[in-house]
Amino acid sequence: MWKLVNGRLVQTTDESRCRYKTRVSRAILEELKELAQTNHTHVGYLLENGYMNLLATGVITYDKKSRPKDRVEFRTTCDAELLEEVRLFAKRHQLNLNDVMEASVAYIEVEDVKDGDWRYRIEM
Repeated sequence: MWKLVNGRLVQTTDESRCRYKTRVSRAILEELKELAQTNHTHVGYLLENGYMNLLATGVITYDKKSRPKDRVEFRTTCDAELLEEVRLFAKRHQLNLNDVMEASVAYIEVEDVKDGDWRYRIEM
């Protein structure tokens, strides 16, 4: 992101975001990449939207027996507070973070997702 300091733009990192690594179904990841490209956004922003909507409902139905077998490593960034809430939500429901991540894909509302240029925003 950019900050306006004394009439000049200074590039800074967004301290509210943290990097994380997890494993997610390859099929779901490919679906998310296509959706992100179609809507000019990033996979991380799509997942954030899904997390927020899932947490808003407060209910998750996930069958551990139907876990996908094609999981691959995936790295992205997320709002640190939101990620912590998702981790606590997963713990309360006795699931892994990647299980919650895969379930949250169904809760993504594309029209509410941050634009791909969000990281280049200018803050005063």
